[in-house]
Amino acid sequence: MSIRTILFDLDGTLIDTNELIIASFIHTIERYGKRPYSREEIIDFIGPPLKDSMQQIDAERVDELIDVYRAHNMSHHDDYVTVYDGVVETIQMLKEQGFRLGIVTTKMRQTVEMGLALAGLDDAFDIVVTLDDVTHAKPHPEPIIKALKALDSQASEVIMVGDNTHDIEAGQHAGTATAGVAWTVKGREVLDALGPDYMLSNMRDLLKITGG
Repeated sequence: MSIRTILFDLDGTLIDTNELIIASFIHTIERYGKRPYSREEIIDFIGPPLKDSMQQIDAERVDELIDVYRAHNMSHHDDYVTVYDGVVETIQMLKEQGFRLGIVTTKMRQTVEMGLALAGLDDAFDIVVTLDDVTHAKPHPEPIIKALKALDSQASEVIMVGDNTHDIEAGQHAGTATAGVAWTVKGREVLDALGPDYMLSNMRDLLKITGG
């Protein structure tokens, strides 16, 4: 298989937003939750669209909870978020080598742009598909298919890289190769169970896979 296009999830894959997300959920739950939630329960909320998670906390006040979460998340973004080791140099090298690069995320565009700017990667990607751009979020293949059309890429030459089950499943549903990241907050065994084609211990591993 000759890989020419690489799609990445953002949170938990390229940038470490886990503690920001957890803090924002804790803040929201303290104000509106009907009961306390454990850290493990909150970690389960990482990955799916925010609306789905808030539905579980209080199905009658989803929009209100989302507003509170987002206000906290955006105002504390740069205090928490860091870039994973090896990410920036790997992305730069892949770009220099002519790979087509894209982001496929369940986040909204505004916070995606904040994360990419913080990482210094705001000009690195040829396509960024956010929650605002699709009807169906991952694990549905729609976001990946949208990215492939924009990049004029065939699924057979694409690898989808992510830290969540939704990323691996979306890639599999779209017919791409998949790579999990061992630094996932979910625990790598959760991804291993889905049988991704590759498991990265550092983002630099992508350079070996692509022959870079």
